[in-house]
Amino acid sequence: MGSMTRREWHQMTIGTLVATAAGRFGAQKKIDSRIAGVQIGAQSYSFRDQPLDGVIAGLAAAGLGSCELWQDHLERDATAGVSGDAAKREALRQWRLSVPLETFTDVRRKFDAAGILLTAYNLSFRDDYTDEEIVRGFEMARALGVKVITASSTVSVAKRLNPVAQTFGIRVGFHNHSDIKPNEFATPDDFAAALKDASDYLAINLDIGHFTAANFDAVDFLDKHAHRIVSLHIKDRKRNEGPNVPFGTGDSPIVAVLTRLRDKEWPIPANIEYEYEGTDTVAEVRRCFEYCKKALGQA
Repeated sequence: MGSMTRREWHQMTIGTLVATAAGRFGAQKKIDSRIAGVQIGAQSYSFRDQPLDGVIAGLAAAGLGSCELWQDHLERDATAGVSGDAAKREALRQWRLSVPLETFTDVRRKFDAAGILLTAYNLSFRDDYTDEEIVRGFEMARALGVKVITASSTVSVAKRLNPVAQTFGIRVGFHNHSDIKPNEFATPDDFAAALKDASDYLAINLDIGHFTAANFDAVDFLDKHAHRIVSLHIKDRKRNEGPNVPFGTGDSPIVAVLTRLRDKEWPIPANIEYEYEGTDTVAEVRRCFEYCKKALGQA
């Protein structure tokens, strides 16, 4: 590589991939990652080491044609140069309230040009969101052209989201983690509490890795609540709050979940979320995708 550093080479390669993806995949040409009827995509958090263009390039390089877009890929510059947690929080709020919605429309155009479908926007409403901030989040999702918001939210914020979700016609899927604590999503009871007496616009984004690590049965929960699940996060973890591990080496029922989607023909996007330790993000995401294809009998 001569005098070029590994980082410079990597950035140049990512830039080339973006240009190639944009040139190869016009609006009429989509990347097809539907395997045996199951839509396999990725949560863009998998590419957390990359800016937005790197996400698009990485998805294309891995052969994935759908994406659940993590908010940080759009918000990370909003607090640049701001010090202190309170100041950063206020800067982020002001950015959300003032950023032109055309910014989100332009983001959708980038994904369309690369042949990648946006299935959801991951925006984690919390109790400190103002009413205006909540409404603005739905406006952002609408500008992105998605009908689903996934959210690592609190149980208590659900009541505030319900009427707004109905007004916009956008569903909110609550995302679970494995650490069980008050007002957070981890257990079946947490989902039940948030969805009680709520419209169908409040829903579930089931992370099967975290659910397994919290010692719950993801397949049983999927069977009982498929009609309310708008997105699945596919990762492998060990039980008892165990670590994230490469696909096929943990306790998450990845094969059983994917084959259930196939056999029941449930139209729930299955989004790879790469979180275990690896050295090459694109290679690892591609490896996860290959595992999913093999699980569905199309390796």
